[in-house]
Amino acid sequence: MKNIKLNLIILSLAAAALAAGCKNKAVEALNSLEKDRFLVKTEKAAIRNLQEYILLTGSVRALDEATLYPRISGKLLRNILREGDPVKKDEAVALVERDEPGVVYEPAPVPSTLSGVVGRVYQDSGANVTPQTPIALVVNQSQVRVAVDVPEKYIGKVFRDQAAAIKVDAFPDRTFGGKVYRVSPVVDSRSRNTVVEVLVDNSDARLKSGMFAEVRLIVASRGAALSVPAGAVVSQDGGEFVFVPAAGGLAARVPVKTGIRTSEFTQISGVREGADVVTFGLYGLKDGSKIKVQN
Repeated sequence: MKNIKLNLIILSLAAAALAAGCKNKAVEALNSLEKDRFLVKTEKAAIRNLQEYILLTGSVRALDEATLYPRISGKLLRNILREGDPVKKDEAVALVERDEPGVVYEPAPVPSTLSGVVGRVYQDSGANVTPQTPIALVVNQSQVRVAVDVPEKYIGKVFRDQAAAIKVDAFPDRTFGGKVYRVSPVVDSRSRNTVVEVLVDNSDARLKSGMFAEVRLIVASRGAALSVPAGAVVSQDGGEFVFVPAAGGLAARVPVKTGIRTSEFTQISGVREGADVVTFGLYGLKDGSKIKVQN
């Protein structure tokens, strides 16, 4: 038992010594760095395909939806079609029996007002119905629309036929392509948003009404654009710059012009492809500052 305790103590001391040794090495490396020299990291300017987009959320709805109502009061004799069944315009989805004692009528059909599929059946056979009672919901989901609220400051970047990318939780690895097909002409005075609807092809019927959707409205795109990590571009003295390592272990400030910006990269001109640009250690860095590039 004493030997076990002794071994544990020895292991603890060895671990503490190792940790202290690593800490001492880090401190020594920091102390060896000149006090006026910046420790920086760099990445290379590279050619990338860039897309600038507005990220929004909304709900999927069928392009056409219709709630069907009976034309007369009575009892629902039966539902001819069930949820998921295809239906053509003017085809009967249910039959209603007029409820008048002593009089016999032919059952009255409840016709569909559009072609599509039966999305919901609201009533069971025998239910009392009136012209205000919903019988079924018919949807045409060959195309779906996603309505999103666009903040007022982005309205100038949204236009009809603008490309959009849609993702839903049900298919996390798939992106559905769409286009803006309606932009509301007014801005809500309370939310300062305007409604924009994106039309998406749904010929494979994967998208369903009611799904939550993430929408990316592509406001600009550029293939084969020279770019750097977004954090490498610094705004100073009314201009935009990047810092690059120069001869003698110094930093050189290079003016650049920027283009498309994404969350990760910024398109630039003013440096060559493959040039190293400083991405870490920029705080306080100036033209001619001493630097040490960390591997």
